[in-house]
Amino acid sequence: MLQVSELLARQFSGTTIRQTRLKKGPTATTATTILFFLILITLTFISAIRLHTSKVSAYISTNFTITISEKHQTPTKRIEFLLNCSIGNQTQTCPTNYPKTFNPIDDLDPSPRPVCPEYFRWIHEDLRPWKATGITRDMVEKAKRSAHFRLVIVKGKAYIEKYKKSIQTRDVFTIWGILQLLRLYPGRIPDLELMFDCNDRPVILSDGYNMTLAPPPLFRYCGDRWTMDIVFPDWSFWGWSEINIKPWESLLKELKEGNKRSKWIKREPYAYWKGNPAVAETRRDLLKCNVSDKQDWNARLYAQDWILESQQGYKKSDLASQCTHRYKIYIEGWSWSVSEKYILACDSVTLLVKPTYYDFFTRGLKPVHHYWPIRDDDKCKSIKFAVDWGNNHKQKAQAIGKAASDFIQEELKMDYVYDYMFHLLNEYGRLLKFEPKIPEGAMELCSETMACSANGLEKKFMMESLVKGPSVTSPCTMPPPYEPRVLGNLHRRNTNIIRQVEKWENK
Repeated sequence: MLQVSELLARQFSGTTIRQTRLKKGPTATTATTILFFLILITLTFISAIRLHTSKVSAYISTNFTITISEKHQTPTKRIEFLLNCSIGNQTQTCPTNYPKTFNPIDDLDPSPRPVCPEYFRWIHEDLRPWKATGITRDMVEKAKRSAHFRLVIVKGKAYIEKYKKSIQTRDVFTIWGILQLLRLYPGRIPDLELMFDCNDRPVILSDGYNMTLAPPPLFRYCGDRWTMDIVFPDWSFWGWSEINIKPWESLLKELKEGNKRSKWIKREPYAYWKGNPAVAETRRDLLKCNVSDKQDWNARLYAQDWILESQQGYKKSDLASQCTHRYKIYIEGWSWSVSEKYILACDSVTLLVKPTYYDFFTRGLKPVHHYWPIRDDDKCKSIKFAVDWGNNHKQKAQAIGKAASDFIQEELKMDYVYDYMFHLLNEYGRLLKFEPKIPEGAMELCSETMACSANGLEKKFMMESLVKGPSVTSPCTMPPPYEPRVLGNLHRRNTNIIRQVEKWENK
């Protein structure tokens, strides 16, 4: 592998570095002296490069950055394109100067791209219903009946045909996230058309569909064992403005710092939950496990009043300040909940009440490694057993909490969220059996047309989560699909571990 100094020299000169044998005598001495000073200057330049947590950069002009990616350790020129929301440009149009294609200079580093996290393999499973038939226009049109919008990508540009408004700004930040993907990997997302449903529960039932009769392809945030909706990262990765939850990249750092302030062993030795119990019967049932004069189930449970919280400036809902208990409960609401990633990131042992739904990354979690399973039909007893077990096996309990937070910090960082979107849309695009076309009346959207006209937290979160320029590295390498035998063994393993925990509870 080339040394950093050689890579820098090649980048700036555009020539190949060759080693030549120095002849003895005055000429050799002069050449040696010159070489020594060149090396000294190069090392001095490298030492001046500013260090960041995820990259090393030395700004050499207004628009260009020498960036050494943490993934590749390969220097290259990174171009940044800030949004122009000037007063003189109130009628926003999409810019013409953003690159339509961008090829990362990976050839300077012959090492292979890192393989994507294990949960990327579920992309193959989510798209398996269309593997034999492909996806026709008729199939896409059938998904329209429950979709909030149609996304069309043609030649790297995004067009939206809206059908109905979603809950809050789910559709807005989902579309914003897709636009950031196009900025990150320009020219590398294929032409495609898809339908997106921003509601909670999946709707494409698997009954009636088979290898020759494929279902309508519909994208959404979660799935379950009875449906065939295509799972996609949820809107909150770019911020949830209605309840002041920051974009994931900055919030992830705050959660990590919060964990440093509150060590596991010094936390409250109870199970904590705070949320809205009104959305589901299972959450109202959970509140029965709260501490009382008659019974202590080792649980400390609180109802979240978001209206009151908004009036008080969200002072008591800061997620990075809620990692104060050794155990945190995750329980679904009307469907899956975006809170799961915040809970898993806490270093606490996640007590995961038996779920019905999954999102794009949770199928990579392993029971008793990343979380402790809790029964949904006997929550109080199950929670008390889990807390007692953890307090009596502190090192093992800490290891579970640490494994979960490591998973979130390392395998769910924003780079991988974008890479998941990249691979999912590329695999989906390969299945299309028709040429995507821009619908009449569809709007072309870009970061400028969305962010410049936004206000308040919506605008703040957009600017904070803006991808400033093309990635200097390629996406991670997509892992192969599961073999049926391996997938079956994985399911049986997880089921057996959960059953073993239930046996321990019954003793």
